Amino acid sequence: MQLRRHLLILRACTLLAALVVTGCATRQPVTGPPRTAAFNATDTAWIQLMIPMTERAHLLTTLAPTRTTDPTVANLASRTGTRLEHEQALLRALLELSGIPDTHPHEGHDMPGMVSLGTLTKARAATGREFDRLLTDGLRAHFAQSGTLCASEQASGSADEAKALAATVAGSAAERLAELSALTELARLGPSHGPQLLPQPLPPTPSATASAAATEAPRYPAARP
Repeated sequence: MQLRRHLLILRACTLLAALVVTGCATRQPVTGPPRTAAFNATDTAWIQLMIPMTERAHLLTTLAPTRTTDPTVANLASRTGTRLEHEQALLRALLELSGIPDTHPHEGHDMPGMVSLGTLTKARAATGREFDRLLTDGLRAHFAQSGTLCASEQASGSADEAKALAATVAGSAAERLAELSALTELARLGPSHGPQLLPQPLPPTPSATASAAATEAPRYPAARP
């Protein structure tokens, strides 16, 4: 019985590791018994906050095909949306593995860095440059806050799976912030150089370098990707 339990846990950890490596966004359930004892309060809070934050940001990117007139912005939104959908799948797989109840404690809330319901309403009615500004401002705030939250999870979390995923998400956030910064610089140079976005300061991204490095080799207790 004890051997079977260890084999089931190994299977669950291996599946989550495979999702991180392959980039598969399929919402496959993580099999095996929950590992509630391995997840502390920081792990729980991080997972329960990152899920609605990621969902809101993803919703914003899905508006781009019909609202923006800038191919560069449309391309950024498409690639970002794909990545956010992938991260949603990983976070929900981690939620299932942890045994944390899916109670949606932040449903309907506008948390710091989260794309607000008001922003989504405005974005649905906006087109062209106005939409582009709403999109880039919303994504910039999301990724800056994601980097901060992931740094906290890596520093104070307990479950290796959650800390490894936080490193992956933080690395992706740093990449997206760099892309948004490049768009801002093109806008500053003028119409002949890039999309028509208003210049905005780039928020700091704590531990972005360390997070990106950790992404290359996420740690799992039972398997390495």
